Amino acid sequence: MATAAAFATIFVNPTQFAPHEDFKKYPRTFDDDCAKLVAAGADAVFFPSVEEMYPAGFATRVLLLGPAAVGLEDRFRPTHFEGVATICCKLFTQSRADCAVFGEKDYQQLKVVTRMAGDLDLGIQIVPLATIREADGLAMSSRNRYLSAEHRALAPTLHRVMQELAARIRNDDLLFQAVTEAQNAIITAGFELDYLEARHAETLAPVTARTDGPIRLILAARIGGTRLIDNIAV
Repeated sequence: MATAAAFATIFVNPTQFAPHEDFKKYPRTFDDDCAKLVAAGADAVFFPSVEEMYPAGFATRVLLLGPAAVGLEDRFRPTHFEGVATICCKLFTQSRADCAVFGEKDYQQLKVVTRMAGDLDLGIQIVPLATIREADGLAMSSRNRYLSAEHRALAPTLHRVMQELAARIRNDDLLFQAVTEAQNAIITAGFELDYLEARHAETLAPVTARTDGPIRLILAARIGGTRLIDNIAV
């Protein structure tokens, strides 16, 4: 009887970065990543070059609607999810994997990839993994290393404000007012807020009341030169 194998891919995908974003300086810690993967039980790591994944003449992209076009991350990074979906589709078909694990921290990405895999009959199950956090609540991210000491001390404010907002929504506070006050709290703390919204947890459509369905609070904000994203369930 065949034994299941666990493998990972490490690939900083250029097609999901816009020209003004941090592709060139994005953290690349291959040896450290591999050590962590071995410790976690990975059997192999696929580490392709850009030329392998996008050879000369490459001309195909995955066109997306649904959760990729809901006015959240797509509003600020309009080509991002096309790049994500294209590389994921390639990796899924190359690997013929039975399942793939995607973190909930990039919640819209999780929903985009899940929808794509189902719509294109790729035969792979997308398994969500709960966001891993620092002790003070900050969602772990490779970009956290860009934070200054001052900004790192402020960063957990995002999770705290979302937790307080979630509690207000569960207690039937007026949703629009509660969201607006949470947005103002983040701006007052010194962040440049891209969005903090209450969305349907499956479709990512806007909601106007707690009874509209399962709710996910989804956020993106900047402090200094660092852009942080996070989300929590209500």
